[in-house]
Formats: sequence, C-alpha cells, structure tokens
Amino acid sequence: MGKLAARILFSITFFLVLVSRILPATSQEVEDEKEFDYNPNGEKGPAQWGKIHPDEWGACSNGSMQSPIDLLDERVDVVSHLGRLNRSYRPGNATLRNRGHDMMLKWEGGAGTIQINGTEYILNQCHWHSPSEHTINGKKLALEAHMVHESLDGKVAVVGIMYKIGRPDSFLSSLTKQLQSVAGSYERDTVVGVVDPRNIKIGSRKYYRYIGSLTIPPCTENVLWTMVKKVRTATRDQVRLLRVAVHDDSDTNARPLQAINSRSVKLFRPEDKDD
Repeated sequence: MGKLAARILFSITFFLVLVSRILPATSQEVEDEKEFDYNPNGEKGPAQWGKIHPDEWGACSNGSMQSPIDLLDERVDVVSHLGRLNRSYRPGNATLRNRGHDMMLKWEGGAGTIQINGTEYILNQCHWHSPSEHTINGKKLALEAHMVHESLDGKVAVVGIMYKIGRPDSFLSSLTKQLQSVAGSYERDTVVGVVDPRNIKIGSRKYYRYIGSLTIPPCTENVLWTMVKKVRTATRDQVRLLRVAVHDDSDTNARPLQAINSRSVKLFRPEDKDD
C-alpha cells in the first residue's frame, strides 16, 4: 500500500472513530421505526425483533439484561447509599419527531446533564410509551416517559417516569398544541422551540435502579436504568394524543416484560423521612 493510500485509510478510520464518539444517544435507538412493530403475533413483532437484523438487533432475542422488567417489591434491595438524582438540566431548542411508533422530543445539543456515580450524562431526548413498559408488582400503568441520556464515552442512562390516569400533566399540557399539529399532519419533524426539561416533574427522591437495555431495537444492553418510584398522573386525552400523533394505527407501543435473570434491582430510599 502506497503512502498516500495509507494516509487516506488512516484519515477515514480516524473520522469514523471521531463520529462514533460524538454521536448522541438517540443514534443508538432506531430513528426510523418502520421495520418493527408491536403486534404480538406479527412477523415484525417483539418476539421477532432479533431476527429482523440478527447482527445489529440480536440482543433483542439473545440478551440477558433486557428491559423492561417487573419492579417487584419482594425482589428489590432497599438501600440508602445511592444518593439523590443530581440533575443539572437547562432549557434548549427542541424538535418533536415522529419515529413511527413513538413521539420523541429531541434537544439540539443536549439540555443539561444528570450525574450518576460520578459520571455526567447529557440529556438528549425524551419519548413516551403507552401503556407503561415497566410494571410495579405486575401492574401496568397508562404511560411511561423515558428521558434518554448519554455520557461522553457512550454510556447510556435512562430515567423513567410512570403515569396513571388522573389530573393533567403540566409538561404534556405545554406540548399540546405541537402534538395536535403533528397529529394533523404527516411531517416527521415539528419545531417546538425552547423547552425546559426541568418542567418534567419527578416529585420523589425514591427510585429503582438496575442495569438493562434499550426497549426498542437494537436493544443495546448495559443501560443504566433509574425508574422513579412515584407514579404521576396524566389525562386520558394526553395519553391518547401521544398515540394518535404517530399515525401507526396501533393502540400500544410497549415492549413485553423481559426476564430479570440474575440481575439485582435496588430501591433507593433516603434515610431522612422528608420525602
């Protein structure tokens, strides 16, 4: 190989490594979800995801640390050492994207960070599943939000929030006009403007923590999951709007429960009683 060819090859390799380092967490989840669906008996349903692209999506079938799971009281270890969620979010320009089976709110350049075990994870996007993907003692809830973060070295951390039917969720209320606009068109992206993720209410310091995976292909594992214990509320119309807006003619985008295998699930409970 000549010197020029060697230099070109080195430049291409360096570029690919650089791109892989700076791509956001959303690149790890499939951006166009048309290749799979949630039909339990269909050729593209959850049981078949790993066969659609065996090399890239194999973990969906063969993984041992898959999500979602049932958060069963008898199974969790109650601990007080994990610490409060150290969130440093900030407002940022955001776009609503119809990925095919869910609505994703994507921040351009991230929207601040969360710090877990000394690692900073940048908040890149939030999306919703209905009904909930995780369950609490076997019980499904109406809705589940996933706030997806990624560290500079490519580790993924997701904060999950579950909702039951009740009073309106103020954050979803702030997106109503944009979601209605998306529901009335087939545009993939809708510019929302500046969105402050601090308005996504958590309302509790208690949370579950375990190691799992992305819940859509490619089902990448070693995702650090934080599921907020407090169940929040949203209206039936808010949940329905998130489903109608994607135009996929399905009433669900929730992956079935996965085997927990030998994983530990911790429940952080502060030692003080002010929670």
